[in-house]
Amino acid sequence: MFSIPEQFSNATKANFESQFAIFSTLTNKAFEGVEKFVDLNLNAAKASLEESSATAKQLLAAKDPQEFFSLATAQAQPAAEKTLAYGRHLASIASSTGAEFSKAAETQIAETNRKVISLVDEVSKNAPAGTENAVAAFKSAIGNANAGYEQFAKTAKQAVESLESNLNQAVNQFTAAASKATAKK
Repeated sequence: MFSIPEQFSNATKANFESQFAIFSTLTNKAFEGVEKFVDLNLNAAKASLEESSATAKQLLAAKDPQEFFSLATAQAQPAAEKTLAYGRHLASIASSTGAEFSKAAETQIAETNRKVISLVDEVSKNAPAGTENAVAAFKSAIGNANAGYEQFAKTAKQAVESLESNLNQAVNQFTAAASKATAKK
């Protein structure tokens, strides 16, 4: 049987290890998201340079101003579509990184909460007589903190879903406007 100071010492060590694990996990998820973002930008820049070079060659080969403007107008729709595809891919990276971030945080926090509740239960078994009210108040505080966290997580998920929905609406509206603009030409 452990003494209460040893239990708190072990719990403190476990809490530190848990906090380090969550920090490491969240840092890794953040770096993965940044890596995807950098990769997307490098690929987009490379494709843009190649396409710009090809377009410039086509425009310079135009025989008259009408052909020049016809070629320039023909490039508008594909350029708009590529810009929209880039925006969608960027939104997808942000959304998946956010979801992975939330999932990792929830997992680590749930494990930490389980350990804290286990410690409180163990300490309460060995607590001196007359401390039942203090233990009950502490358990109630932990329960309230967990309920608050769950509500916060639920609200954060709703905010992310709303942001994603608004972004998709904006992209769809831009696509429709770009299609109408190029169709009129």
